[in-house]
Amino acid sequence: MREDFLHFIWKHKKLPITNLVSTGGEAIEIVQVGTHNHLAGPDFFNAQIRIGSQLWAGNVEIHIKSSDWYAHNHEQDENYDTVILHVVWEDDATVHRKDNIPIPTLALKTYLSPKLIKAYEALFSKSGKRFINCEKQISGLDSFVLKNWLDRMYFERLEEKSTLILSLLKKSKNNWEEVLFVLLLKNFGLKINGDAFLSLAQSVDFTSVRKIGADTLQLESLLFGHAGLLDENNTDLYFRELKDEYQYVKRKFQCEDSNAVRPAFFKLRPPNFPTIRLSQFSNLYAGQNNLFRRLIDATSIEELYGIFSVSASEYWDTHYTFAKESKKSKKKLTKKFIDLLIINTILPLKFCHAQYHGKEIESNLIPIIIGIKKEDNSIIETFNNLKISAHNAMESQSLLQLYTNYCLKNKCLQCAVGNSLLKGND
Repeated sequence: MREDFLHFIWKHKKLPITNLVSTGGEAIEIVQVGTHNHLAGPDFFNAQIRIGSQLWAGNVEIHIKSSDWYAHNHEQDENYDTVILHVVWEDDATVHRKDNIPIPTLALKTYLSPKLIKAYEALFSKSGKRFINCEKQISGLDSFVLKNWLDRMYFERLEEKSTLILSLLKKSKNNWEEVLFVLLLKNFGLKINGDAFLSLAQSVDFTSVRKIGADTLQLESLLFGHAGLLDENNTDLYFRELKDEYQYVKRKFQCEDSNAVRPAFFKLRPPNFPTIRLSQFSNLYAGQNNLFRRLIDATSIEELYGIFSVSASEYWDTHYTFAKESKKSKKKLTKKFIDLLIINTILPLKFCHAQYHGKEIESNLIPIIIGIKKEDNSIIETFNNLKISAHNAMESQSLLQLYTNYCLKNKCLQCAVGNSLLKGND
């Protein structure tokens, strides 16, 4: 038995609201269950409970066992002086307030529907290896309930990603262009080099980036140099040109020595090598006038694809690393890579920027995100096997949020899917 299940029972009135009897023999009628409190203090505020002939207004505390009151030291906490009813699964101790007056206790064990308990046990059963707790029931869920919940999951995911954006905004003293630079460079590194590229972005003085302007060579040299990719000796002509340019840029802008983490090449396909990604990033920035404003104002997926239609510098047409030549190919940002940048950088930034300025943005974001193909990974594939299919990136992002933040954490009772399944079994 879990305490959050008892919260669910109380909140959704999954027990009779009349004809209840306290462990002390007093009649109990639930007039109002109160407001669920997710912070410190009693579990439900401002409840109204008729106990005997007296109507009480106050708070409700819920535990598995009555003795948990003392295990949690509530008898020493004045926040619990206003508790009018102690709701438990099992009554194993008499609970008193600080003034030694016993608190009425309601034991739920004898009042719950066997069907509801069976559904709860099936949902949280430990037997067998399951992808998600409700994998046998989810395909039968009302499609309206599931769609609404998944829509909410997408915007919850955007809100989570806003945490980093707001942190960067504070650090940059409300410089949105600098936030874009840092966040975009981080996501150019993908999973393996994301942290290294983030440390690189934070080691670069953004005012220097602004002053460099449209000079791709200078920006490329600054990023390569600060990333530690120009440290070794190399006779390659382009390497020497970048290294000389880096020394010039450092002197010109009085750049401090970098403390960035050196990016990795290991386990990466050549198109994702940091050399290629940093050159593409440099060409994106040097080739755009006021990139932040263009991205914020973009209202279609086609417009965003146009902005990100850039390639690495010409040298990289025949290289993936310095000095070692390869078959000639233009190192252009692929549509799949651009999609990832839009999903993980541009849309969260547009969402956070609009919220920060008190503007409505959802209607502008949805046409863009549903215009992107769904992500292909084992999680999305397994949901598809359960007949919960994603048809676009909004739906795949929603399923990833559901799986990561609810399914993996067994938060079924905070999930509309779990709630709906249990509500149908009272």
